[in-house]
Amino acid sequence: MILPRIGIGVDVHAYASVDSSRVLHLAGLEWPGERALDGHSDADAVAHAAADALLSAAGIGDLGSNFGTSEPAWAGAAGAVLLAEAARRVRAAGYEIGNVAVQVIAARPRIGARRAEAEEVLGAAIGAPVTVSATTTDGLGLTGRGEGVAALATALVVATD
Repeated sequence: MILPRIGIGVDVHAYASVDSSRVLHLAGLEWPGERALDGHSDADAVAHAAADALLSAAGIGDLGSNFGTSEPAWAGAAGAVLLAEAARRVRAAGYEIGNVAVQVIAARPRIGARRAEAEEVLGAAIGAPVTVSATTTDGLGLTGRGEGVAALATALVVATD
């Protein structure tokens, strides 16, 4: 009997300095007018958490071991590109992707108005359904203090053998 496997991924990025020229990338989308996140790639915490969950579910490492900051090829890479590559690696390891669910933990940006767009972009990147939800921490912790954005994801994969 082939049983599904579940993976969990977490990613957190601090906001870039106020005078940064970076643009906020989150959930595969650009968010003009919002404060950008700082990171080696585009710092898309949502796409990174989703990729981490997929890699975990397939048992092939994590975001750092697959796309480490020591690898210049991934510097500035779009989160959706990392996510698509993670999905490719999961399939190459003998798994099909069932779905990914991601929860954004942040006061800003407000995800609701662009949720469907984010789900479409992220789903296209992995070739499977992605759902995006959001919450705040009611002023508690780093996201509540407005220091950054966190994302938590789960992924379901099934062996193709």
